[in-house]
Amino acid sequence: QVQLVESGGGLVQPGGSLRVSCVASGTIVSIAAMAWYRQPPGKQRELVARITIGGSTTYADSVKGRFTISTDNAKNTVYLQMNSLKPEETAVYYCYAEARTTTRSLTAYWGQGTQVTVSS
Repeated sequence: QVQLVESGGGLVQPGGSLRVSCVASGTIVSIAAMAWYRQPPGKQRELVARITIGGSTTYADSVKGRFTISTDNAKNTVYLQMNSLKPEETAVYYCYAEARTTTRSLTAYWGQGTQVTVSS
């Protein structure tokens, strides 16, 4: 199947920047899209940004102009560069991928999440 492993989370001060990464591995034939979601404490999971294999991107209104999603398709890796972070963006950030494997058609996969804390 597909394993998604996030890295790069941590503690950052308000107004600071952080980049999180996610590497997809497994019996991958192709990846159609990758995305980042986040789940603040006590709230529902929400889409932050999404990018297709063709490079089309979608952002939540709240992060437009501050966050940038990008991929290294050769490495099956997706990045989220987060600038001007706000305390209310403290959350667990989850990697998401839609992928085809050698045994399964297009399927959604989730990473375990990485904690991002924005605090002084």
